[in-house]
Amino acid sequence: MTNIYVGNLIWRCTDEDLRTLFEEFGTVAKAEIVCERETGRSRGFGFVTMPNSEEAQAAIQELNGAEFGGRNLTVNEAKVKEQRQSRPRQNHNVGYRGAPRY
Repeated sequence: MTNIYVGNLIWRCTDEDLRTLFEEFGTVAKAEIVCERETGRSRGFGFVTMPNSEEAQAAIQELNGAEFGGRNLTVNEAKVKEQRQSRPRQNHNVGYRGAPRY
């Protein structure tokens, strides 16, 4: 399985548009536009998962820099999200005891 990052998408691009674009190169297991939680609006990028690595590499080669909806796409193999190191929480209210009570 190859996970592909697709950036610089037009705002009205749908999951189905993304799937159709990549299906020209082979089988697409998943195509998903990333949206803002609060508004549901596209964040302008998405991810495509292709089970065949040769087909995925062909799609990356052909679509990176290609024009789609008037914009040049950024297409590359997605990087694995690194785990954030947990750090101790800082208490910014040290010494604050709340509003005075009368």
